[in-house]
Amino acid sequence: MSVKTLKIDDIDIAIEEGATILQAAKEAGVSIPTLCHLDGVTDVGACRLCLVEIDGSNRLFPACVTQVAEGMQIHTQTPKLQEYRRMTVELLFAEGNHVCSICVANGNCELQNVAIAVGMDHSRFPYRFPDRKVDASHPLFSIDHNRCILCTRCVRVCDEIEGAHVWDIAQRGAACYIVSGLNQPWGSVDACTSCGKCVDACPTGAIFRKGTTTSEKERDRDKLEFLVTAREKREWTR
Repeated sequence: MSVKTLKIDDIDIAIEEGATILQAAKEAGVSIPTLCHLDGVTDVGACRLCLVEIDGSNRLFPACVTQVAEGMQIHTQTPKLQEYRRMTVELLFAEGNHVCSICVANGNCELQNVAIAVGMDHSRFPYRFPDRKVDASHPLFSIDHNRCILCTRCVRVCDEIEGAHVWDIAQRGAACYIVSGLNQPWGSVDACTSCGKCVDACPTGAIFRKGTTTSEKERDRDKLEFLVTAREKREWTR
């Protein structure tokens, strides 16, 4: 496989053909904020936080789904990008009902972390205060749609790693929401294996273990990494 040479924030990088800009940035030690990206599952470019600028184009490119090309000159921290990212996070907070002080993921939330990283301390946009439900029908877990940011990590992890495909997306635009089964209560979906991978994948407090209270949600990301590695190397057959 051929190697591509490029620059990210004036850092010279050589990486194999087919790699994404996000992968190249990680190898170079360049931090690009993400929310929908999760190692081990397919990238979909949903959150748009990883947008970068490439010399020679007026477009902004999502780093997680844009492959590297020879001679690329990539910029990740321009004032334009910083403003776009801050606006994106503001819109995420305004679109949902994110009350951090009573959330199970308070202090352990990727949305909070990104807000701090982009300098967002308030939203310029009016809050929508949507009427969203909490599904506590599962014996072990619950999903609070008020905290969901539609990153689709749960959908992809359940489909690509667990192979159950319990989760999917319904409706369009602002009416979108995550559904279990055929829009059934989570607890009545026979396909669910109660593995908890969706809990570990969720970047916020939207999917959590029952009995967890404010600031108590912890994730086991090592479990997902182990499963992906085992699948690729077929380690479970040994």
